[in-house]
Amino acid sequence: MASVSWTSEAAFETAYSRLFETFSTGRTKNLAWRKWQLKQCWWMMEDNETKIAEAMKTDLNRTEFESYSMDITAVKNDILDTLKHIDEWAADEKVDAGFVMGILGKARIRKEPLGVAFIIGAWNFPIALCLQPMIAAIAAGCCVMVKPSEVTAASQNLLVDMIHKYLDPQAVQVVTGGATETTFMLKHRFDHIFYTGSTKVASFITAAAARHLTPTVLELGGQGPAIITKSANIDLAAKRVAYVKFLNAGQICLSVNHVFADPSVHDSFVHRLAFWNDHFLSKGIDRMARVNERNFNRLSKILSSTNGTVSYGGDRDLATRNFTPTVVTDVEISDSLLSEELFGPVCPVIKADYVTAYKQISKMPHPLGLYIFSSSQAEIDEILRNTMSGGVTINDCMLHAAVPNAPFGGVGPSGMGAYHGVYGFKAFTHMRTVLALPMWLERLMKDRYPPFSNENVKKVLVKNSQGFRRGETMEDQKVGNGSWLVSRQNMGLWVKMAVVAMAIGFADERSGGHLGMAGMLDFSASKIRGLIKQNDSRLSELSSKVSALRGVTVDIYDNARSQDVIDSSNEVFSSLSTSIKGSAGRLGRMAQSGNKIAVLKLAGILIAVIVLGWWILGFFWR
Repeated sequence: MASVSWTSEAAFETAYSRLFETFSTGRTKNLAWRKWQLKQCWWMMEDNETKIAEAMKTDLNRTEFESYSMDITAVKNDILDTLKHIDEWAADEKVDAGFVMGILGKARIRKEPLGVAFIIGAWNFPIALCLQPMIAAIAAGCCVMVKPSEVTAASQNLLVDMIHKYLDPQAVQVVTGGATETTFMLKHRFDHIFYTGSTKVASFITAAAARHLTPTVLELGGQGPAIITKSANIDLAAKRVAYVKFLNAGQICLSVNHVFADPSVHDSFVHRLAFWNDHFLSKGIDRMARVNERNFNRLSKILSSTNGTVSYGGDRDLATRNFTPTVVTDVEISDSLLSEELFGPVCPVIKADYVTAYKQISKMPHPLGLYIFSSSQAEIDEILRNTMSGGVTINDCMLHAAVPNAPFGGVGPSGMGAYHGVYGFKAFTHMRTVLALPMWLERLMKDRYPPFSNENVKKVLVKNSQGFRRGETMEDQKVGNGSWLVSRQNMGLWVKMAVVAMAIGFADERSGGHLGMAGMLDFSASKIRGLIKQNDSRLSELSSKVSALRGVTVDIYDNARSQDVIDSSNEVFSSLSTSIKGSAGRLGRMAQSGNKIAVLKLAGILIAVIVLGWWILGFFWR
């Protein structure tokens, strides 16, 4: 493959203009175009797997397994997951906005692509860290300009060839260059900038974006700590820490930077760390090469300046850039090894209990990852309460970044924004609220126009619908959503349960009970009465809260102050509460009598009644 010269200013201007012209046509908003390009990404990866592995062998001395497991597989999985969900992600989203805004006004969130996105990749995963955000941008409907890292030239050149060959050149462009060229590119306005790399460079990216008020996602790194408590599985902890320091020669933003080991297990942890390093290096150290001489010299200088004790490894060779995995003990917080992110196979181990560890971590910049090795949930919870990081993996390293349908990103100095799955789609999407109130509501909204009348002030007053009291203290507060049985967050689940329960009951009845479904209800039916009895107080609140409807009722019915209306409302909801309690009683008696089919049908109806009553109250409470 021929070497690719860096993109000239004239060539960049041409590509830049083309992307904005294409986006203005609406071409990339079409879901058919998005799916087509995502499938082209798949064939791009499928047809070039061998070339990708070879390029990363050239750039990073990667093994074929590492290239497949970390770059190729990750990208292909992203493509498949995005194709599976893109219709759902891109669809308008209904808003829980009450009767007027939600039902009458059809309030919804429309997903709009931000526009032309500029993606700047990193050298440690030169393929995945360009293509994964590109896939998210395409899924969102954006035009994309991709700028691979110039440090990994073979991967950069391959990306240029693949993107030009497989993807729509009117909407997806790839450009190349070093610091000077990138600085020129950043003088231009983009609709979104996605950068993966160092915190130092991120500050320049952010400054350039700020000139145009361009939103950014920054995927950075930081000094990710591991905490080994005295209750940890020491051998497993050492194995997994050694593994992430070994992986990609430690050149991973999520890698363990340093370790806090409890004094009681410190020595055994260091011993097992040496054991696992020996095991992982049994076939030689040729896979531990630094990406280039500058990075080799940087890490070598930091190691040479340490006041700690090199207890394992420490060998390095500038000619081959090989750097033996190294363990350093007797390390203080002020040591050179903790002066910056190491980004290499050097592991400082600090002797400290977990409380001292999390206090020190809280004083340092927030890392991208935090790794807790402990068998005590109390210890884990205490560490979580007292630290902040982009993500956390417990009793392992880095795996939180692989959780499906979960955001991956940093916080503070380790980054801003997140991606992966739907969060990547959202990163390149503007959530656009749309409301279309019917014209006939004008009669009910006339009081908003001048000249204003003080008599209408009472219509806009906000009342204490939550019912909290003056003088409450922190100790008076209830934490949580209350009863799971009737919480509004679970109304959708209850509706489905009601429908299924009634359907099974009627089907079993029609078949003479031969479906066998009713037999599954023995335990459930016996518990229903108890569950609802536990929530009697919650259900009784349905009628007691009707008094809070007075103000809203007056507004809706154009200032009607009829006591009959209010009395009727009280009567309706009081009857509803009584009906629910009575049904619960009948349900319990039926359960005791063994009439399982009737129990099933009545349970479904009862759930439906609760849902209906709760929805009605929700309409009035808004």
